[in-house]
Amino acid sequence: MLICNKFSEARQVLNGRATAVALGTFDGVHVGHQSIIKRAVSLARAHKLTSVVYTFSNHPLAVVAPDRVPMQIGDNISKADIMAELGVQVLVNIPFTEKLCRQSPEDFLLDLQQALNPRYVVTGPNFSFGAKAKGNPRMLVRVGEDYGFQAEIGQAVQLDGKMVSSTRIRSLLESGNLEKANEYLGRFFSFGGRVIHGDHRGRKLGFPTANLAIGDRRAMLPNGAYAVKVQLDGRLYNGIANIGDNPTFEGCNRRLEVNILDFSKDIYDCPLTVQFVAKLREQKKFSGVDALVKQLHADEEKARKLLASL
Repeated sequence: MLICNKFSEARQVLNGRATAVALGTFDGVHVGHQSIIKRAVSLARAHKLTSVVYTFSNHPLAVVAPDRVPMQIGDNISKADIMAELGVQVLVNIPFTEKLCRQSPEDFLLDLQQALNPRYVVTGPNFSFGAKAKGNPRMLVRVGEDYGFQAEIGQAVQLDGKMVSSTRIRSLLESGNLEKANEYLGRFFSFGGRVIHGDHRGRKLGFPTANLAIGDRRAMLPNGAYAVKVQLDGRLYNGIANIGDNPTFEGCNRRLEVNILDFSKDIYDCPLTVQFVAKLREQKKFSGVDALVKQLHADEEKARKLLASL
């Protein structure tokens, strides 16, 4: 999958090729989002087009109303991994800016036409675009032919009689209901980032960890140990992860620490995605290093058995 961070890059990459485009913010890429993206991919394959997702690298509310920006479920690293798995050929992941905020719906559609050359545009029922959100799905259906495309509006997806939404998933993650959050996501909850330097304590304990920072505006599960899958360089590994501030040792900030099982490479500054499968236990403070290491071995054994059953 090719990733474009500017419209000009997308225009150059596509070079006039006709496309089927999924439009949306897609925070978390939950089952509702996936239905829209899969439809665009299906249309592209059926009509020999290039499948494209057009989305934003930041939440539009960060520009429109910064005080109302929700906690973000996804991130650009895990989002790209998920899009690739869904069969998307080109991801257009551009920053939402003041210029886009002021742009008229007609100019937005003109840019879409010139850069992506869409034959089909698929979006959800709540998508809006253009200044003051004047553009909406009804407009796409009404004027699409004027810009060379046919618009399709996907329906909201429901599970257990409730509409699947990013808001609902944030609440599930905050409460620690990983199983239900994964059901709404249609996949394992993912957290992506670049590996940062930690305290190098894990290596001395026999459990080296890849450390990821947890931003203030990121939705995250409660502290504790988890069985995880780790996506790195196109490969998937088993692992155990800890969310927390490591109370056994003083002066640690809240972070995500991942021990990739049967792995020993140096991956500092490398992007990786952690997929949360199940919770192993709550965070706890141990009496000392020996007690901690004993528990880590127990966590590893439990995680291996759980992950082997998938």
